[in-house]
Amino acid sequence: MATDSGASFEIPAEMRAFAEKSVEQAKQAFESFLAAAQHAASTAGTQVASAQSGVKEAGELAMKFAEQNIAASFDFAQKLVRAKDAQEVMALHAEYAKQQMAVLGEQAKELGRQATKLAGGAAH
Repeated sequence: MATDSGASFEIPAEMRAFAEKSVEQAKQAFESFLAAAQHAASTAGTQVASAQSGVKEAGELAMKFAEQNIAASFDFAQKLVRAKDAQEVMALHAEYAKQQMAVLGEQAKELGRQATKLAGGAAH
């Protein structure tokens, strides 16, 4: 049994072409996977930023409403202090209660719209 140790092993051209094609396909598949992963990460980041922005807006809106309500309460208290009699106190109270109910109703609607907007943004 004789062996030719000097002979080089030749890879058939078809096998070489198949291997090169397989490597190229694997490379393309991996690049597609990376692109999809980057896109997913970017989209998630955008959604998180959007949600954070929405939560911040809702918090700012709630603080604005709280400030308005506190200012109205102090204004009411100042009017009460200046009231001349019980009848004026009752009239001031009725006016304040009516006004605050309307304001609170509008604030609730606005906060509801903000919550809907925030929920809609989170769903995307």
